[in-house]
Amino acid sequence: MSASLYERLGGEAAVNAAVDIFYGKVLADNRIKHFFANTDMTRQATKQKSFLTMAFGGPQTYSGENMRKGHAHLVAQGLNDSHFDAVVELLGKTLAELNVPQTLIAEVAAIAETTRNDVLCK
Repeated sequence: MSASLYERLGGEAAVNAAVDIFYGKVLADNRIKHFFANTDMTRQATKQKSFLTMAFGGPQTYSGENMRKGHAHLVAQGLNDSHFDAVVELLGKTLAELNVPQTLIAEVAAIAETTRNDVLCK
């Protein structure tokens, strides 16, 4: 059996590093930072690490809300495709900074894309 994307990315340490760098970029990005103004970022990062671990084929520890329920309040604040695109762009830039091969970044982007309709409550 081939290694999961989680394993090919470098496992827990790699996901943790990527999420920490990623949220630094998110909070500095004028396109999307306002969506996180009232967010406990430590809690958010922990949830994101757990979700990405699961989404990438690692240990199943994610117990957060489903995507629609978890993002409905943001959609009410105007969250749309341009914001989703910004998040995917920043995630890709983060992974590139961590020297993740482009083929794996493309796999990550493809997985992210599968959540678009749920995140945007379409």
